[in-house]
Amino acid sequence: MNWYLDVLKKYAVFNGRARRQEFWMFFLFNVIAAIIIMVVDMAIGTYPLLYVVYFLAILLPGLGVTVRRLHDTGRSGWWILIDLIPLVGAIILIVFLATEGDQHENAHGPNPKLAPAY
Repeated sequence: MNWYLDVLKKYAVFNGRARRQEFWMFFLFNVIAAIIIMVVDMAIGTYPLLYVVYFLAILLPGLGVTVRRLHDTGRSGWWILIDLIPLVGAIILIVFLATEGDQHENAHGPNPKLAPAY
């Protein structure tokens, strides 16, 4: 849960680096929260109102952590636009997000693995 809250605290931070664990834990909690919100939204009969509000609220933090994750692999944040290529772009982006980050300091900052853990 701390990973999710840390990403929300860095609401619109697009510089620096993010570890794989930070990105994928945020992704996992985001999917779980979206499913819960969708079920509640359907139960009270307002679908897709609450889901759209949640999506809009989480859009910038999600983009921020994705850009920071790409920075960790030594790529520019603009690589996120590769997702616009149908099918192939999403696969390439997932591979980029799943690869291990640079072990040394790169142009986007120091290795986040060397930072103190929780």
